[in-house]
Amino acid sequence: MRGTVRKITLPRRLVADLMHASLRVPFVSLTRPLNLRGLSEARAQAVQRPGWAAIFVKAFALVAREQPILRTLYVKWPLPAFYELPRSVAMVAIARVEDGQECVLPQKVAAPDEMSLAAVDALIRHAKEAPIDEVPAFRKILRTTRLPLPLRRLFWAIGLNFGRQRANYFGSFGVTSVAAYGAGQLHAISPGPFVLSYGVERPDQTIEVVLRWDHRVTDAAPMARALSRLEQVLNTEIAAELRANRHQTEPKPVRAVAT
Repeated sequence: MRGTVRKITLPRRLVADLMHASLRVPFVSLTRPLNLRGLSEARAQAVQRPGWAAIFVKAFALVAREQPILRTLYVKWPLPAFYELPRSVAMVAIARVEDGQECVLPQKVAAPDEMSLAAVDALIRHAKEAPIDEVPAFRKILRTTRLPLPLRRLFWAIGLNFGRQRANYFGSFGVTSVAAYGAGQLHAISPGPFVLSYGVERPDQTIEVVLRWDHRVTDAAPMARALSRLEQVLNTEIAAELRANRHQTEPKPVRAVAT
Protein backbone atom coordinates (compact mmCIF):
# COMPACT_ATOMS: atom_id res chain seq x y z
CA MET A 1 0.00 0.00 0.00
CA ARG A 2 1.34 3.40 -0.95
CA GLY A 3 1.58 5.88 1.84
CA THR A 4 3.02 9.30 2.49
CA VAL A 5 6.52 9.84 3.85
CA ARG A 6 6.63 12.60 6.42
CA LYS A 7 9.66 14.17 8.02
CA ILE A 8 10.22 13.51 11.72
CA THR A 9 9.98 16.85 13.49
CA LEU A 10 12.52 17.94 16.10
CA PRO A 11 10.11 17.41 19.04
CA ARG A 12 9.34 13.87 17.84
CA ARG A 13 13.04 13.18 17.39
CA LEU A 14 13.53 14.35 20.97
CA VAL A 15 10.92 11.86 22.19
CA ALA A 16 12.64 9.09 20.20
CA ASP A 17 15.97 9.96 21.86
CA LEU A 18 14.26 10.01 25.25
CA MET A 19 12.76 6.57 24.69
CA HIS A 20 16.14 5.19 23.62
CA ALA A 21 17.71 6.53 26.81
CA SER A 22 14.94 4.93 28.89
CA LEU A 23 15.18 1.41 27.44
CA ARG A 24 17.20 -0.20 30.23
CA VAL A 25 15.85 1.69 33.23
CA PRO A 26 14.21 -0.84 35.61
CA PHE A 27 11.13 1.16 36.55
CA VAL A 28 8.71 0.20 39.32
CA SER A 29 5.37 1.95 39.86
CA LEU A 30 3.21 2.77 42.86
CA THR A 31 -0.31 4.15 42.43
CA ARG A 32 -2.19 5.78 45.29
CA PRO A 33 -5.10 8.21 45.74
CA LEU A 34 -4.17 11.28 47.79
CA ASN A 35 -6.80 12.93 49.98
CA LEU A 36 -6.34 16.63 49.24
CA ARG A 37 -9.31 18.17 51.04
CA GLY A 38 -7.25 20.85 52.79
CA LEU A 39 -5.41 21.78 49.61
CA SER A 40 -8.55 21.79 47.47
CA GLU A 41 -10.35 24.15 49.85
CA ALA A 42 -7.38 26.53 49.98
CA ARG A 43 -6.95 26.45 46.18
CA ALA A 44 -10.67 27.09 45.61
CA GLN A 45 -10.44 30.28 47.67
CA ALA A 46 -7.23 31.55 46.05
CA VAL A 47 -7.44 34.74 44.01
CA GLN A 48 -5.09 33.31 41.39
CA ARG A 49 -5.19 29.52 41.43
CA PRO A 50 -1.87 27.91 40.45
CA GLY A 51 -1.93 24.93 38.14
CA TRP A 52 -1.69 21.43 39.53
CA ALA A 53 1.67 20.93 37.83
CA ALA A 54 3.23 23.77 39.83
CA ILE A 55 1.63 22.47 43.04
CA PHE A 56 3.00 18.94 42.61
CA VAL A 57 6.44 20.18 41.48
CA LYS A 58 6.93 22.30 44.59
CA ALA A 59 5.40 19.73 46.95
CA PHE A 60 7.60 16.90 45.66
CA ALA A 61 10.69 19.09 45.97
CA LEU A 62 9.74 19.91 49.58
CA VAL A 63 9.52 16.19 50.34
CA ALA A 64 12.84 15.61 48.57
CA ARG A 65 14.43 18.28 50.78
CA GLU A 66 13.68 16.01 53.76
CA GLN A 67 14.37 12.71 52.00
CA PRO A 68 17.73 12.68 50.17
CA ILE A 69 16.88 9.46 48.33
CA LEU A 70 14.53 11.56 46.18
CA ARG A 71 17.55 13.62 45.12
CA THR A 72 19.70 10.60 44.29
CA LEU A 73 20.73 9.60 40.75
CA TYR A 74 22.16 6.36 39.42
CA VAL A 75 25.18 7.09 37.21
CA LYS A 76 27.53 4.74 35.37
CA TRP A 77 30.68 6.80 34.76
CA PRO A 78 33.48 6.55 35.69
CA LEU A 79 32.09 3.67 37.78
CA PRO A 80 28.49 2.80 38.70
CA ALA A 81 27.54 4.89 41.73
CA PHE A 82 24.82 6.92 43.40
CA TYR A 83 25.06 10.70 43.10
CA GLU A 84 23.18 12.73 45.72
CA LEU A 85 22.24 16.25 44.67
CA PRO A 86 22.16 19.16 47.14
CA ARG A 87 18.79 20.30 45.77
CA SER A 88 16.03 19.10 43.46
CA VAL A 89 15.68 19.89 39.78
CA ALA A 90 12.28 19.23 38.23
CA MET A 91 11.58 18.52 34.57
CA VAL A 92 7.97 19.28 33.68
CA ALA A 93 6.41 17.82 30.54
CA ILE A 94 4.85 20.70 28.61
CA ALA A 95 2.21 19.85 25.98
CA ARG A 96 2.23 22.23 23.01
CA VAL A 97 1.10 22.46 19.41
CA GLU A 98 3.84 23.52 16.99
CA ASP A 99 3.36 23.78 13.23
CA GLY A 100 0.00 22.08 13.59
CA GLN A 101 1.42 19.05 15.43
CA GLU A 102 1.09 18.15 19.09
CA CYS A 103 4.35 17.69 20.97
CA VAL A 104 5.82 17.52 24.46
CA LEU A 105 8.89 19.46 25.59
CA PRO A 106 10.65 19.50 29.00
CA GLN A 107 10.75 22.64 31.14
CA LYS A 108 13.45 22.75 33.82
CA VAL A 109 12.59 24.12 37.27
CA ALA A 110 15.68 24.33 39.50
CA ALA A 111 15.16 24.18 43.28
CA PRO A 112 11.37 24.64 43.18
CA ASP A 113 11.20 24.20 46.95
CA GLU A 114 13.08 27.51 47.27
CA MET A 115 10.68 29.36 44.96
CA SER A 116 7.23 30.73 45.67
CA LEU A 117 4.35 28.72 44.28
CA ALA A 118 3.42 31.68 42.09
CA ALA A 119 6.93 31.78 40.61
CA VAL A 120 6.87 28.05 39.79
CA ASP A 121 3.45 28.44 38.19
CA ALA A 122 4.59 31.47 36.16
CA LEU A 123 7.60 29.56 34.82
CA ILE A 124 5.42 26.64 33.70
CA ARG A 125 2.80 28.91 32.15
CA HIS A 126 5.49 30.78 30.24
CA ALA A 127 6.75 27.47 28.85
CA LYS A 128 3.21 26.63 27.71
CA GLU A 129 2.40 29.95 26.08
CA ALA A 130 5.60 31.65 24.90
CA PRO A 131 7.14 30.98 21.48
CA ILE A 132 9.62 28.10 21.61
CA ASP A 133 12.54 30.42 20.84
CA GLU A 134 11.74 32.42 23.99
CA VAL A 135 11.97 29.41 26.33
CA PRO A 136 15.66 28.76 27.17
CA ALA A 137 15.10 25.11 28.17
CA PHE A 138 13.44 24.37 24.82
CA ARG A 139 16.15 26.12 22.81
CA LYS A 140 18.86 24.19 24.62
CA ILE A 141 17.43 20.70 24.15
CA LEU A 142 16.27 21.28 20.57
CA ARG A 143 19.69 22.61 19.62
CA THR A 144 21.14 19.28 20.66
CA THR A 145 18.34 17.38 18.90
CA ARG A 146 19.44 18.93 15.59
CA LEU A 147 22.79 17.11 15.81
CA PRO A 148 23.47 13.94 13.79
CA LEU A 149 22.52 10.69 15.52
CA PRO A 150 26.07 9.65 16.64
CA LEU A 151 26.63 13.03 18.28
CA ARG A 152 23.22 12.93 19.95
CA ARG A 153 23.97 9.49 21.38
CA LEU A 154 27.26 10.82 22.76
CA PHE A 155 25.52 13.86 24.27
CA TRP A 156 22.89 11.72 25.96
CA ALA A 157 25.48 9.25 27.25
CA ILE A 158 27.52 12.04 28.85
CA GLY A 159 24.45 13.86 30.13
CA LEU A 160 22.93 10.79 31.75
CA ASN A 161 26.02 9.18 33.26
CA PHE A 162 27.86 12.04 34.95
CA GLY A 163 25.97 13.19 38.04
CA ARG A 164 26.49 16.92 37.70
CA GLN A 165 25.64 17.00 34.01
CA ARG A 166 22.61 14.77 34.48
CA ALA A 167 21.09 17.18 36.98
CA ASN A 168 21.75 20.13 34.67
CA TYR A 169 20.25 18.52 31.56
CA PHE A 170 17.69 15.99 32.82
CA GLY A 171 16.84 16.97 36.39
CA SER A 172 16.28 14.77 39.43
CA PHE A 173 12.54 14.13 38.97
CA GLY A 174 9.86 14.59 36.35
CA VAL A 175 6.22 15.65 36.55
CA THR A 176 3.68 14.87 33.86
CA SER A 177 -0.08 14.49 33.49
CA VAL A 178 -2.94 14.07 31.05
CA ALA A 179 -5.52 15.30 33.58
CA ALA A 180 -6.41 18.21 31.31
CA TYR A 181 -7.89 15.67 28.88
CA GLY A 182 -9.85 13.59 31.39
CA ALA A 183 -9.29 10.80 33.90
CA GLY A 184 -6.71 8.09 33.42
CA GLN A 185 -3.44 6.75 34.78
CA LEU A 186 -0.23 7.71 33.00
CA HIS A 187 2.74 5.38 33.50
CA ALA A 188 5.35 7.57 31.87
CA ILE A 189 8.72 6.37 30.63
CA SER A 190 11.87 8.42 31.13
CA PRO A 191 15.53 7.97 32.07
CA GLY A 192 14.40 8.52 35.68
CA PRO A 193 15.13 8.29 38.45
CA PHE A 194 11.66 9.54 39.55
CA VAL A 195 8.53 10.41 37.57
CA LEU A 196 5.33 11.63 39.19
CA SER A 197 2.05 11.78 37.28
CA TYR A 198 -1.34 12.85 38.58
CA GLY A 199 -4.95 12.49 37.51
CA VAL A 200 -8.06 14.63 37.76
CA GLU A 201 -9.48 15.93 41.02
CA ARG A 202 -12.43 13.74 42.00
CA PRO A 203 -15.64 14.92 43.68
CA ASP A 204 -14.40 13.47 46.99
CA GLN A 205 -11.33 15.78 46.72
CA THR A 206 -8.87 13.00 46.00
CA ILE A 207 -6.35 12.81 43.17
CA GLU A 208 -4.76 9.57 42.04
CA VAL A 209 -1.01 9.78 41.56
CA VAL A 210 1.47 7.39 39.98
CA LEU A 211 5.06 7.44 41.22
CA ARG A 212 7.59 5.59 39.06
CA TRP A 213 11.20 5.17 40.09
CA ASP A 214 14.45 3.49 39.13
CA HIS A 215 14.56 0.32 41.24
CA ARG A 216 18.36 0.52 41.34
CA VAL A 217 18.05 3.67 43.45
CA THR A 218 15.50 2.58 46.06
CA ASP A 219 12.69 0.19 46.98
CA ALA A 220 8.93 0.36 47.41
CA ALA A 221 8.73 1.06 51.15
CA PRO A 222 10.59 4.42 51.01
CA MET A 223 8.44 5.45 48.04
CA ALA A 224 5.24 4.56 49.89
CA ARG A 225 6.42 6.76 52.77
CA ALA A 226 7.30 9.51 50.29
CA LEU A 227 3.75 9.51 48.90
CA SER A 228 2.31 9.67 52.42
CA ARG A 229 4.56 12.63 53.17
CA LEU A 230 3.61 14.22 49.83
CA GLU A 231 -0.04 14.10 50.85
CA GLN A 232 0.82 15.80 54.15
CA VAL A 233 2.89 18.54 52.49
CA LEU A 234 0.16 19.29 49.96
CA ASN A 235 -2.44 19.72 52.72
CA THR A 236 -0.19 21.72 55.06
CA GLU A 237 2.68 23.72 53.59
CA ILE A 238 1.25 24.16 50.08
CA ALA A 239 -2.26 24.89 51.38
CA ALA A 240 -0.82 27.36 53.91
CA GLU A 241 1.03 29.23 51.15
CA LEU A 242 -2.18 29.51 49.14
CA ARG A 243 -4.07 30.87 52.14
CA ALA A 244 -1.28 33.32 52.92
CA ASN A 245 -1.31 34.65 49.36
CA ARG A 246 -5.08 35.09 49.57
CA HIS A 247 -4.79 37.17 52.74
CA GLN A 248 -2.07 39.34 51.19
CA THR A 249 -4.23 40.19 48.18
CA GLU A 250 -7.45 40.87 50.09
CA PRO A 251 -8.15 44.62 50.44
CA LYS A 252 -7.79 45.92 53.96
CA PRO A 253 -10.95 47.39 55.49
CA VAL A 254 -11.05 51.20 55.61
CA ARG A 255 -12.48 52.77 58.71
CA ALA A 256 -14.50 55.94 58.25
CA VAL A 257 -13.36 58.89 60.34
CA ALA A 258 -15.82 61.60 61.32
CA THR A 259 -14.81 65.16 60.48
